[in-house]
Parts: sequence; structure tokens; C-alpha cells
Amino acid sequence: MSILKKIVSAVRGGASELGELIVDSNGTRIFEQEIRDADNYVRKAKHDLTDVMAKQMQASRQVESTRQEIRQHESYAVKALEQNDEKLALEVADKVAKLESDLEEQEAVLTAFTDHVTRLKTLVKKTERQLADYERQLSMVKTTESVQKASASISDNYASTSSRILSAKDSLERIKKRQQETYDRIGAAESLEKEEQGDLDEKLAAAGITATPKSAQDVLDRIKRGQT
Repeated sequence: MSILKKIVSAVRGGASELGELIVDSNGTRIFEQEIRDADNYVRKAKHDLTDVMAKQMQASRQVESTRQEIRQHESYAVKALEQNDEKLALEVADKVAKLESDLEEQEAVLTAFTDHVTRLKTLVKKTERQLADYERQLSMVKTTESVQKASASISDNYASTSSRILSAKDSLERIKKRQQETYDRIGAAESLEKEEQGDLDEKLAAAGITATPKSAQDVLDRIKRGQT
């Protein structure tokens, strides 16, 4: 194989792979469009079916009308015979023969329309069932595709998401640590303030500037003094 042929084959192979890739990547969209196209065809087929059914009804009425006309002319022939007018009866019989010939043709047309309508109805119903099944499958395919895209997105972003979670955790720990340090400083200041206030109270009491707390014995002694 010449180099040129190899290049052409490679290009054709690449184009084929590219085409398959495009079809695969848009498979759901193509499938959905195919369903819409098929649904449009079914709608048109049903419209055409109504036309055929209308012609079937017309043919059926024509057949019934011819049968009635035959019955009517047969009764005319009977009356002509009852009047011994065989010539007239023969003319009526000739008319009946022509009507019966027409009736055979009309019945053949009606049978053709009836068979055609039956086949079309069967085909339309079968196609509608297939479309309904395809639409159910399309719904499942779309759902599966959405789930797979979500799973892929989660997998792709897992590392960066984990990193962000760890970073947020570190930030939270640092905030807690700073808050605890603040609480500790406040606690230390309060403790120191209490110690300083206690020392001052003791000094004031020793100097007799503030009254010392009274005990139960002091209260009892005061009550005794009041009785004397």
C-alpha cells in the first residue's frame, strides 16, 4: 500500500471514529429526536388512516344503497310478472343483473378498504406501543445519565473538595483556639481582681475602717445585753 493510500485510510478511519464519538456523545439527544420524528410519522399515519376509513364508509354506504336498489327492482319484477307483463319483468331483470355486477365491484372495493384499514390500525397501534416503550426507556436513560454526570462530578471534585474541607476545619480550630485564649485571659483578670479586692478588704478590716462580719455569737451576745 502506498503512503498516499495509507494517509487516506488513516484520515477516513479518523473521520469514522470522530463520527462515532459525536454520535455517542449525543446519543440521548439523537434518540429523543428519533422518537419525536417517529411520533410525527404516527400522527400523519393516523390522519391518513382517517381518510381511508372515510372512503371505507363511503364504499359501505354505496354497497348498501346498491343492495337496496336490487331488492327494490326485484320487487318490481315480481309485480310485473303478477301482471303477466313478462317483457317488463325481463327489462327489470336486466337492470337487476347490471346492479348485481356493480355490487360485486363495489364489494371488492369495500373489502380492499376494510383490509387496508385493519392493517393500518394494527400497524399504528404496534408503533404507538413501541413509542411508549421508547419514551419510558428515554426517561430512564436521561435519569441514568444525570446520575452518572453527578457521580463523575463528585469524583472529579473530590480531591479539591476534601482539601477545602480540611482547610475549613483548620480555620475552625484556629478560631476556637483564639476564643479559648480570650476566655483564659478574661478568667485570669477576674481571678487577679478578686485576689486584689480580698487583700484590700482584709487591710481595711484590720485598720477598723470597715466592720468585720458578725458571727452568730456576736448576735447572741447583743440580744443578752438587751435583756439586762
